[in-house]
Amino acid sequence: MGKKKNVTFSDIAEYTHFSKTTISRYFNNPDSLTLENQQIISDALVKLNYKENKVARILANGKTEFIGVIVPDLYHHYYSEMLNQILSTYEKFGYKFLVFIGNEHDETERRYIRELMAYKIEGLIVMSHTISSKELSELQLPVVAIEREDQYISSVNTDNYMGGYQATNLLARHKCDILIHINSPTDKHVPSYGRIQGFQDLCKEKQLKHQIFIREMGHTYESTYKVILPLVEEMEKNFHGMKKGIFISNDTHANLLLNILIRKYGKFPDDYLIIGFDNSPISREAIIPISTIGQQIDTIAYEAVSLLVEQMNERKKRRPNIPDQPIHKIITPILLRRETTEGSLSFG
Repeated sequence: MGKKKNVTFSDIAEYTHFSKTTISRYFNNPDSLTLENQQIISDALVKLNYKENKVARILANGKTEFIGVIVPDLYHHYYSEMLNQILSTYEKFGYKFLVFIGNEHDETERRYIRELMAYKIEGLIVMSHTISSKELSELQLPVVAIEREDQYISSVNTDNYMGGYQATNLLARHKCDILIHINSPTDKHVPSYGRIQGFQDLCKEKQLKHQIFIREMGHTYESTYKVILPLVEEMEKNFHGMKKGIFISNDTHANLLLNILIRKYGKFPDDYLIIGFDNSPISREAIIPISTIGQQIDTIAYEAVSLLVEQMNERKKRRPNIPDQPIHKIITPILLRRETTEGSLSFG
């Protein structure tokens, strides 16, 4: 059998008796054709067994259907789950994703952005904290941030303050003797600082004994373990015999804390309660399910891609109406009570 011939625009034009210009409009601006003519061309594509040449289409209209994504790391389960949910939006929006891991190296991330721009991405989603929103806003394309400083670019974030307040209030209702918050150094302009503020405000409001541990945790299991293990020893020494309610800044670290305690005692000790933040899969899959503040990761991912697509589509118009100010969407968190605060009663 001879090699099967690729179907061209000329073939489709000849079959439908339309011009090649009309066929091109069907692919690049279908709304410019009547529904009847769209249907005629669509039927012809099926009859002719047309296989779209993506590269040719990109060269023709400059639209790559690529979105760039920069994440800080994939050690934290929150980022890996967020990336999973972002990628799953392909079925809805039809955009493909080019992903880079920044690892907090500013020049590396700038190189990644240059690489993404060379691939003619149409928009960018940034979860990394390294490059300022001011610098990102100067790129010649739409940018949406997730849970990072966002003064100059659009964003989708959790209501972190509400989440921090909810987590602390749950521990307070369990009448802990000491409330403890464990977090990494966090700039006040980063949305997740609200977790610290929510913890502080509730403790002050209810006049509860509390302490905050701010430590640089790193981005690997080994670096985090070296920080949390001494913290456990410090808490054992300073709060011996006290019921300790611990609100830790994310589920990855909450799971590591839980593992350290179980290794030390052979069980989850009665004088500890733990609540994390994220509702990434590790909180449900831990050896003892971890109470957490659910960020509705699927909703955040969907809203971030949706917001970016809106901005990309607007720029494609002949007379785009680009907002003067960034758009910021806030997603309400959900308290999920599980065994690390509720004993054998799991509400997650």
